[in-house]
Amino acid sequence: MVLTGARQTGKTTLVRSSLADYAYLSLEDPLMRPDFLALPATQWQQQYPVAILDEIQKAPPLVESIKAVYDLYPDTRYILLGSSQILSMEKIRESLAGRVSLVELYPLTFAEMLTTSWDDPVADSRLIQWLGNGAPVDFLRGIPRQETRYAQVCRVLETYLQFGAMPALADETLAAADKYEWLSNYIRTYLQRDVRDLANLRDLEPFVRAQKTLSSMTGNLLNFASLANQAGITAKTAKRFVTYLEISYQIILLQPWFRNSYKRLSKAPKVHFIDPGIQRTLLGRQGLPSGSEFESAVIAEIYKQIQNSRLPVTFYHLRTADGREVDLLLEMEAGFIPLEIKMTDRVVASDARHLRQLSGILDKPVLHSLVLSNDGRIQALDKGITAVPIAWFLG
Repeated sequence: MVLTGARQTGKTTLVRSSLADYAYLSLEDPLMRPDFLALPATQWQQQYPVAILDEIQKAPPLVESIKAVYDLYPDTRYILLGSSQILSMEKIRESLAGRVSLVELYPLTFAEMLTTSWDDPVADSRLIQWLGNGAPVDFLRGIPRQETRYAQVCRVLETYLQFGAMPALADETLAAADKYEWLSNYIRTYLQRDVRDLANLRDLEPFVRAQKTLSSMTGNLLNFASLANQAGITAKTAKRFVTYLEISYQIILLQPWFRNSYKRLSKAPKVHFIDPGIQRTLLGRQGLPSGSEFESAVIAEIYKQIQNSRLPVTFYHLRTADGREVDLLLEMEAGFIPLEIKMTDRVVASDARHLRQLSGILDKPVLHSLVLSNDGRIQALDKGITAVPIAWFLG
């Protein structure tokens, strides 16, 4: 199994807590790497029949050793951990095809942020119940008065928008200043370790400029020429830096939907930072998020929940040349769920205007359309279009 994801999302803590009987081998130490690389398959099987290999991207040739051990001794079991995909994934795809399961670990979801111990169950949100179980959309009928979880998720949403969802920040005893300091240190560590692993950059300054520039673009269409111009780099370098940010789990590139003969659809991706705390720290921002930051934060939470549940859902945005757009388009085999995301605490009928008459564009049925917002009411805005509180839908 390969467990990958952004730095500090809890990969090592998770496997060491769950698999206490596995030997733990860190490849972070350059003095120890040659010893592990020199071990033949028989010694791997004798000394480490089950093991956790942390920071596997530091020693890509070890993947060949693991392949040889597994082919000779099918009962061996290895967990490979890595923060950055680029150095290890190509080797893994080539060498471990058919032998490996890939698991991606993201920052905490709302349901995870509500837990207080390893033993607490993580409940599926209404989104996941709807998508995964084909459950009737009972949650669209109203919020029961005796519901207590909704109020808890409202508080989690407020914290999430301010500090993000990195596991270290789930500690409620941490002061706000300590959380901001942790986020600043995280960004510094990411630059010094992950980016150097990914790109071997001698000068980090161009990347830092691009990273900050891109953080100001979250929730918007990605224009590489504009990014390059603002960051003072070439368009080719801008594309390379965006790739680094994507494969190190800092951003999501939300691809456009344009799979039909309708020629006036945007083909540019939208960029969304996976963690709002990191995105806003890059800009030195505190207080209320902007509309685009809010949109990114909500889309990131939806993305994490669906990815964690391993549901067969594809993510898109949709934008026409005349400015009509759908913030998030979830595609399943049976059809689409279009989502409009608003920061408002008072939804009106016009907020659903971009969700109407999508059947003339899309090539599958629209199952139901939602306007997600801070408005605490559930209300029907049109046939097949409902306004739902974010904390209710994602809690």
